[in-house]
Amino acid sequence: MENMDRLKSYKIDLHSLKEGVNTLEFRLDDEYFSAVEAEDVRQGRLDAVVEIVRKASLFEVNFNIKGTVVVPCDLCLDDMEQPVEAESRLVAKFGKENSEDDDLVTVDENEGILDVSWFMYESIVLNIPIKHVHAPGKCNREMMKALEAHSATRSDVEVEDTMDPRWSELLKIKEN
Repeated sequence: MENMDRLKSYKIDLHSLKEGVNTLEFRLDDEYFSAVEAEDVRQGRLDAVVEIVRKASLFEVNFNIKGTVVVPCDLCLDDMEQPVEAESRLVAKFGKENSEDDDLVTVDENEGILDVSWFMYESIVLNIPIKHVHAPGKCNREMMKALEAHSATRSDVEVEDTMDPRWSELLKIKEN
């Protein structure tokens, strides 16, 4: 129940929005990531602008999120800041009950509340680059030494010469 209270500010009463453009701003920080019980990202500092265009009972919701998240480096496993810029869009409409279908969200007309907390989180996670690596020289030195030692051990193992004999013959011709 406590997380629900912390996410209250991300619940938008669609009934209260005026026709046309409505702009909301949010600060997404460590408390936000804790409240959404995020697994992939637990820390960050981002600014989110949510623009909702109301046309009768149809709502076009545009998310523009910029900032940094903390993720583990793929090489040394230490935390690192990763810049993120995310833009996404969804359409919401009133209906009999809450449901989601791709980019169309149906909000119970009696309730009229759209919770954007998880939509913003998904947008952030989907826009984090696949590879996260510190800038050159910024990785944990001890971990990099261990990685190099492990790599050196693996490269010392003799690799069998598995070249096709036909290629060997072609190389002899090339050398002459």
